[in-house]
Amino acid sequence: MKIKEILAVLEEMAPLAYAEDFDNVGLLVGDAETESTGVLVCHDALENVIEEAISKNCNLVVCFHPILFSGIKKITGKNYVERAILKAIKNDIAIYAVHTALDNHSAGVNKIFCDALGLTNTKVLIPKQNFIQKLVTYTTPDNSEKVRNAMFQAGAGTIGNYDNCSFNTEGFFTFQGNENSNPVIGERGKLHTGTEIKIEVIFEKHLQSKILKALFSNHIYEEVAYEVYNLENSHQNIGLGMIGEFETDMDEKDFLLFVKEKMIADGIRHSSFLGKKIKKVAVLGGSGSFAIKNAIMAGADAFLTADLKYHQFYEAENRLLLADIGHFESERYTKNYIVDYLRKKILNFAIILSEENTNPVKYL
Repeated sequence: MKIKEILAVLEEMAPLAYAEDFDNVGLLVGDAETESTGVLVCHDALENVIEEAISKNCNLVVCFHPILFSGIKKITGKNYVERAILKAIKNDIAIYAVHTALDNHSAGVNKIFCDALGLTNTKVLIPKQNFIQKLVTYTTPDNSEKVRNAMFQAGAGTIGNYDNCSFNTEGFFTFQGNENSNPVIGERGKLHTGTEIKIEVIFEKHLQSKILKALFSNHIYEEVAYEVYNLENSHQNIGLGMIGEFETDMDEKDFLLFVKEKMIADGIRHSSFLGKKIKKVAVLGGSGSFAIKNAIMAGADAFLTADLKYHQFYEAENRLLLADIGHFESERYTKNYIVDYLRKKILNFAIILSEENTNPVKYL
């Protein structure tokens, strides 16, 4: 199996188009055409993880955090990033990162976080903006079902828990082909009138080329009329953070002790107790201070995230319990999810969970 075949499965799990613009996801090091000997899944692709991959005969390392995040001008081995890259290149090991592509997925990092805590009725906290487009096209009644189904198969027409969604209206059309035309209906040089079906579907914008290809391949006209619009609708199933609720509420201290146990956190920093029960909880794995206001607006009793600064605890404004459980801790089950996903999709192949603890933060 070539590395590119494994990458295709990873992109099914976490489409790279879901990633934030600032991020660096996908294949960071290596040749996708290389035959893979095995996959090592880790949180951070550090030098010791690359050594582990070598020892376990894995030439593809799938990491959550991208080891290459910002631009570098030299690779001389003077820091931990350069050392990891050098070792990977010397040993023909590819590195692939998922990061915010999986952060934004409805089954990704924050759903994993929620599931670890047993939260139910979950939904995205900050839905992704400017990600939905609408396609409008026109064809004959006899051709409409073929065109519709082809676009559905290419990914169009999905709205939340529903698929094969479209709106269709019947209308009156006119056209006249010039001397270079080759009309399927009517004759060159003569005005033709008839009935058409207008088909409207929405889709995630990264699927546009695939859907247009399906449209053109299944349409009967020589010239296909279509329009694509950008929609301002937010995507309710893609975005950062998540909010859910417990079946039974609990006291604030009991809640934090419960989180500490479930997320295996060595310490939790938190804002002042408010003397209220905790039932509705917002989470955002990794650095999530930017989402404090979103958690408050969503009516959360508590917000769990990481990397909070001193003054950011004031932003709780006595409206919710704000807790920093640690960056690694908030994402700790992500690599397990990736391993489980790959093992279900790729049978009889070495998919290995890294044994290296790459959390750089230690506690006394």
